[in-house]
Amino acid sequence: MTEYNMRQAVLIEPKHIEFRDVPAPVATDLKDHQVLINVKRIGICGSEIHSYHGQHPATFYPVVQGHEYSAVVVACGKDVTVCKPGDHITARPQLVCGECNPCKRGQYNVCEHLRVQAFQADGTAQDYFIVDDDRVVVLPEGMSLDYGAMIEPSAVGAHATQRTDVKGKNVVVSGAGAIGNLVAQFCMARGAKKVLITDVSDFRLAKAHECGIPYTLNVAKTPLKEAVKDVFGDEGFQVGFEVAGVESSIRSLMECIEKGSDIVVVAVFAKDPALSMFYLGEHELRLIGTMMYRHEDYLTSIDFINKGLVNLEPLISNRFAFEQYDEAYQYIDAHREATMKVIIDLEL
Repeated sequence: MTEYNMRQAVLIEPKHIEFRDVPAPVATDLKDHQVLINVKRIGICGSEIHSYHGQHPATFYPVVQGHEYSAVVVACGKDVTVCKPGDHITARPQLVCGECNPCKRGQYNVCEHLRVQAFQADGTAQDYFIVDDDRVVVLPEGMSLDYGAMIEPSAVGAHATQRTDVKGKNVVVSGAGAIGNLVAQFCMARGAKKVLITDVSDFRLAKAHECGIPYTLNVAKTPLKEAVKDVFGDEGFQVGFEVAGVESSIRSLMECIEKGSDIVVVAVFAKDPALSMFYLGEHELRLIGTMMYRHEDYLTSIDFINKGLVNLEPLISNRFAFEQYDEAYQYIDAHREATMKVIIDLEL
């Protein structure tokens, strides 16, 4: 029986967030392997911005917002061992079938029936939420709730940088938004020789420097081919990460990368790019896809952040109260060049 109500933010249709007062889940609602959490922070990601503008083809309206989050455990089902009441946690937003071939071979991140909270299933933009314990990860003591809400995008970087071997290699990351920044940091943490990150925004490139990424390039001012020579000399680069989501970016990577090398495509393209089949075939390049993350990527992210190998602090742009969800999107729209990660703080 429900004992109280809670706040909930629902994206009814593009550019229309409705705030509802709905019954809150309680401990008696829990199944044996479920956890009741009190949500504290929610990050807004680029895909949700697409949903807000009606530009995400796989968003089902209406849908509760929120899939990057941190929370405090309120209660646990009787068979839960991964966490206990009072723990600070985050959790993966992937709902998978467990029965398709990708799931059976452990690639549940590309489940044939994958649903992602805040897109094809309701998210966590509410005060209380129930999550299955197999998706829960406990945050280390002392890790901020802000950082906890950024484990999800960090795990994207952790997973993408495992799709090829970067150790000892020169790397170019095209796109210095939050995900590109994290990809570059994970490359460095995984032992890449040199990492060059590129963008058209001096603000985002300055943020890269703040995060400890030493080599940056504004491709609106200097061509990639010229910068590759300056940074890597005759060695060139052997791994590229496409995180910009624009045709000119991936074409430039394909043109400039060493023959026989790998390019990992991280970005979601609003429009399919026209690629050079000459460079793909004659240079024997490998274009590699990457999709979200798996549980081990969450664990790696927490470990690297906790050890100081990945720096999140410079990426936090602004925070808004729960009731300011709409204002948060409007702020992002008005400050695209100066926005990295916006946090919804449910405690404000």
